[in-house]
Amino acid sequence: MTKAKPVLKEKKKKTPAPRQAPKKPALQHVVWDSVELEQVNPLFMRQYVVGKNVMLARIFLRKGSLVPWHSHHNEQMSYILEGAMTFWLDAGDKKEKEVVVRAGEVLIIPPNMLHKAEATEDSLSLDIFDPPRADWINKTDDYLRKAK
Repeated sequence: MTKAKPVLKEKKKKTPAPRQAPKKPALQHVVWDSVELEQVNPLFMRQYVVGKNVMLARIFLRKGSLVPWHSHHNEQMSYILEGAMTFWLDAGDKKEKEVVVRAGEVLIIPPNMLHKAEATEDSLSLDIFDPPRADWINKTDDYLRKAK
């Protein structure tokens, strides 16, 4: 009797999972009147919409509204549509820079720059944040909620 030769099984090659196309950002068309108007404090109201990478906020500030000193990792662009605001920015070396931004003007605040602001008139601002402000979305922005 002859011995049967062992049968070698071929190793099956793993078939790679099919590649999925990256998810496309959803197209959004937003009417401001359909967006919640949030009363953050007695002098500060806002609405915002959030995309994949940016947030656009419409901010209503009554004269005297104070946004206390704060910083965030988001780049911020503030476009004043109506009124005027004074911003104080930490320029480093214990120096503050004061900038008055009026209707039709834009202030660009880099990430992590300490700043505060005051509405010197009733004001309307469109602010853009990249990335979106998680503290606003999660309602953990206590520094604004306690401000006047």
